[in-house]
Amino acid sequence: METSFYSIRRIAGSIAVILLMSLSSKAQTTYLPLSDEDYHMLDRLETRSGRFSDTLCLTTKPESRKRVVQFLQNLPPEAGTYSAIDSVNMTRMISKNGEWTPDGNGADDSKQAWFNTFYKKQDDFIYVKTDNFFLVVNPVLGGQAMVQNTNITGTTIGKNPLLYNTHGFEWRGWICKKIGFYTYFTDNQETPPAFVNNYIAGKPQQAVPGADYYLISAKNPSYDYFLASGYFDFAIIKDHMNMTFGTGKHFIGDGIYSLELSDMSANTPYLQLTTRIWKINYQNLYMQLTPQYDRSVLDSQLPHKYATMHYLSYNATNWLNVGFFESSVFATPNTFQISYLNPIILYKTVEQFNGNPDKELIGFNYKAIVARHLQFYGQFILNEFKASHFFSNGGWYDNKWGLQLGAKYFDAFTVKNLDLQAELNMVRPYTYQAQHDTIANYTNYNQPLADPLGSGFIQFTGVANYQPVKNLYLTVKGMYYVQGTDTGSANYGNDIFKSFNNATTTKGVRMINGPKSIGTIINLNLSYELRRNMFIDLGASHRTYSSSAGVYPSYSTTGYALSANATTYMYLGIRLNAPRRNYDFF
Repeated sequence: METSFYSIRRIAGSIAVILLMSLSSKAQTTYLPLSDEDYHMLDRLETRSGRFSDTLCLTTKPESRKRVVQFLQNLPPEAGTYSAIDSVNMTRMISKNGEWTPDGNGADDSKQAWFNTFYKKQDDFIYVKTDNFFLVVNPVLGGQAMVQNTNITGTTIGKNPLLYNTHGFEWRGWICKKIGFYTYFTDNQETPPAFVNNYIAGKPQQAVPGADYYLISAKNPSYDYFLASGYFDFAIIKDHMNMTFGTGKHFIGDGIYSLELSDMSANTPYLQLTTRIWKINYQNLYMQLTPQYDRSVLDSQLPHKYATMHYLSYNATNWLNVGFFESSVFATPNTFQISYLNPIILYKTVEQFNGNPDKELIGFNYKAIVARHLQFYGQFILNEFKASHFFSNGGWYDNKWGLQLGAKYFDAFTVKNLDLQAELNMVRPYTYQAQHDTIANYTNYNQPLADPLGSGFIQFTGVANYQPVKNLYLTVKGMYYVQGTDTGSANYGNDIFKSFNNATTTKGVRMINGPKSIGTIINLNLSYELRRNMFIDLGASHRTYSSSAGVYPSYSTTGYALSANATTYMYLGIRLNAPRRNYDFF
C-alpha cells in the first residue's frame, strides 16, 4: 500500500498526538556525537566494571548524554578496577554533559572567563542556563596539512600540500526540560590523498566519504562541501521512550565497522523511537535515503528511497548481551510503504504482504564480558539463505551473508589504559546488492550503508589505544583485506551498486570471487589535548593496493592521469570541537 493524501494525514495526525503527549513529560535528552572519543572510554569503563549496564546501550549509537551521566555516577567504586586516568576521564565526561547531573550544574567552572561572558564553563564557549532554558554554543574549527608521496608502478610522485579545513558551529540545549535540540554545521574544504581521489572520481561512487553534495576544483583536485545535522528530541514515556526527529547518522554494532548500519555514508533525514525498559533496549529507525545517481546530471531533483530498521537488545546476564536486527530498503523510489510503520512486526512478513522486492536484511549480535578485561563481540547478517545450497558447498550465488568476530582487551598485559582490539569481517559476494534494479541496494548517496568495502571480502583490522597521561592519546591502526574485483561490466558480486540479476555466475561463488585485490593500511596517530576539546594531531599513514587483474582505480589531476597503488602521507593538524579527519577505512 503506497502513500496517499489520506495516509499522510493519518501519519501527521499520529505524530501530532505523540508530540502533544511528549509535552507533558520532562525526560527529553541530547546525544553524544558519533565522532566523540568518549565512546571508547565508556566501552572501556563498562567492561572494567564487569557487567553490562541497564542504563547504556553502546551497541546503538548515538547514545543519550543523560544516560551517559547516569552510568558514570552509578559505577561501583571498586578499588583497583579503574586507573587514576580513568577517574580523570570520568570527571571530564560528567562535566561535558553537566546539565544532566541531579542538580543540573555539573559542568566545571572556568578559572577565568573571557570578558566575563565566554567560557564561563571549561568546555563551552557560550553557556546559558535558567529554570526553563538551557543552551550551549561552541565553535567548530579544524585544519590539517598533509605531505604525500604516491608510488605509481615504481615511480614516486610528490604532491604537496594536501589540506583539510573545517569551520562552523554546534549548539545543543533544551526548552522547559521538555524538548531537546541539537545542531551541527560546518563548511569544509579538502584536498585528500591519492587513493581517496580514486574513490571519489570512480563510478558509481562519485562521493566524498561521509558527505553528500560537493563542489570540485580540478586544479588539485579539491572538494568543497557542507556537513549539517540536527534534531529535536521528545519524551513519549518518561525515562522509557523517546522520539527523535532530525538529520544525521547512526551506528549499530560494537566493532570498528558494522555489517548492519555504519556512519560511513552521508547524513540522512530520520525519525527514531528509542524504548528502554528493564534489560531491554529497542530502537525503531525510519530513514530517507538517496539512491545512486550520476553527478553529470545535476540540474534535476534527486529521487529518494526509504528504509526502516529495528534493533532489539537484551542483557541476558550481567556479562552477556544479545541483539536482533532487521532492515528493509524500499525498492520503489519516492514511495514510503505505510505498513512498515508498525514498530514491532517482522519486515519479511510485511514484504510478503506487499508482494514487493524490497531489500531485506536480518542480523544477530552478541557481546560478552570476561574477567573484567576482555570483551568479545560479533555480528551475523543474512540477506538470502537456502539451506540446501548452503550446506552443499556448491557456492550458490544467493547464499548472501556476512560475519563479524571481534575482541577487545582493556588494560592489556596489566598496562593501565592500554587497550587492544582485533576484528575480522567477511561478507559474501552479492550481499547488499538489489535484485531487480539498483534502487533497493544497501547504499545512500553513492556510499555503502554498512562496511565501506561493500561485499566479497575478508578484512582484518587491529587497533591499539594508549593514554599514558591524561592529555595524551596514542593510536595505532592496521588493516589488511582481500577482495574480489569486478572488471568492466562483469558482476562477480563485489560492487554493491550493480544489480543482483546481472550476476556473472550463479554457481561456484566463493568468498573472494573474480580477480583478487589486496589492500593494506597502517596509521600511527598522536593527539595531545591543549585545553578542553582542543587537540593537536600528528601522524602518518601508509596504504598499498594491488590487483591480480592489474586493475588499479585511476585518479586524475591537472595534466596527467595515473593509477595509484601505494600512498604514504604525514599530517599535522589542530582542531577545536571537531573530529579528526582520517582516511584509514578502505
